[in-house]
Amino acid sequence: MTEPRKTRVVIAGGGTAGWLAAAVLTRQLGSLLDITLVESEEIGTVGVGESTIPTVRSFHALMGVDEAEFMRTTGATFKLGISFEGWTRPGDRYIHSFGDVGKSTWMGDFQHFWLEAKDRGIAGDLGDYCFEHQAAAQGRFATGPESRINYAYHLDAGRYARYLRGRSEAAGLVRREGRIERVERDPETGLIAALILADQQRIDGDLFLDCTGFRSLLIGEAMGVGFEDWGHWLPTNRALAVQTTSTGPAVPYTRAITHDAGWRWRIPLQHRVGNGLVYASDFLSDDEARARLLASIEGDRLIEPGLIRFRTGRRLKAWEGNCVALSLASGFVEPLESTSIHLIMTALTRLMQAFPFDGISPAVVARYNDQSRAELEGIRDFIILHYHLNEREEPFWQRQREMEVPETLKARLALFAEGAQAYQAQDDLFRVASWLQVLVGQGMQPRQYHHMARLMPDAALAGALGDLKRNIDKAVAALPTHEAFLDRYCRERQPAQAA
Repeated sequence: MTEPRKTRVVIAGGGTAGWLAAAVLTRQLGSLLDITLVESEEIGTVGVGESTIPTVRSFHALMGVDEAEFMRTTGATFKLGISFEGWTRPGDRYIHSFGDVGKSTWMGDFQHFWLEAKDRGIAGDLGDYCFEHQAAAQGRFATGPESRINYAYHLDAGRYARYLRGRSEAAGLVRREGRIERVERDPETGLIAALILADQQRIDGDLFLDCTGFRSLLIGEAMGVGFEDWGHWLPTNRALAVQTTSTGPAVPYTRAITHDAGWRWRIPLQHRVGNGLVYASDFLSDDEARARLLASIEGDRLIEPGLIRFRTGRRLKAWEGNCVALSLASGFVEPLESTSIHLIMTALTRLMQAFPFDGISPAVVARYNDQSRAELEGIRDFIILHYHLNEREEPFWQRQREMEVPETLKARLALFAEGAQAYQAQDDLFRVASWLQVLVGQGMQPRQYHHMARLMPDAALAGALGDLKRNIDKAVAALPTHEAFLDRYCRERQPAQAA
């Protein structure tokens, strides 16, 4: 019997998207595929996706990643959530943590008990009842085989791509150096037949993954898939990024700090700090943004600030013909909730589950596109929420408060405002605890809530909340500082040096 022909997969572009695709496909389907990755050293990558969410850990398990090795190689730190500073009004702060909040029942979620207790004057802040929130606020962290703490990572995007490249090439992946000059399509089927490089190399394939970033060379330019612009909801369209030396211990959370035309980030790594300023060019010039970013940083500057121009929105299809777009090529929702790497990973997971070994199925492609659209629109609504619920006085923030939001978000806001209800739909990334923390953090006060907690006398309700808080406080107090655990975790798992 002759061996079946392998499906030829061509990955157009490197960076985080391209090398994640290479790493997981070689690991999970490598014996069935012939994978080639094409990238050019002449073309830089965006490279500021340095913050992740907990789903990254499950995807790393698919790739067989050793956590300590990955963290040493990429300079990663642990992340328990995001500190939002000034988002409701200047000077305020809340943490959107990765943990569950309180304890819920079949009849209703924890917020109904908490709101009743607040009305009686016997409840603390919402974050008092979340382990990850308290650990983040106190700069503490630990994990291990028996740990149930919910966490993600801060990482160096450049080092991460190199780490993934090393794993992929060791597994047999072929990398071709070169700039893509044109995309050749079959005149009869319209499918992509090959990539033609500047030196006239020809890369034939059966399935092409577009990882060319905002350029979207394959699915946008070659396949002609249109773009749906979301700039009327999310008008930020510029980011400046700069790296600095560390000036203190790395905290286990990202900082998202507002300014009058957007926000800035601070991401602590083991060897440096990532800083950036996100802004709307209609409200702030590039020169003003650069000056503002440089005035806000701590430590010595390691590189010159890099300007990134972007447009928030999505390709009308993430999969067209035999081309699947990943990451920035398929759409972009600004980096506020660190979803960029997650979206690459979920797209790859869906692709592996519906891989076209026997040719392209229109029904499978349609389902893939529906899931991709629903996922991105859900993230879009969650990001808009942060901007829309504010009490700031600057023109940019007034515009965001007064704008009409998507009907899907409008319904969620009404549900919480009228009855303190939050939910996670089938295609939603963010859980009830995430919606709850951000809605409350942004200052929304429900007019009503479920009355089940009224069945509890003051002593019983106060006792239940008090026990929950004391147990969390005790567990957090037993944790080492994030910096101490990180140092020990990476050092103790350092491979033995040859004599």
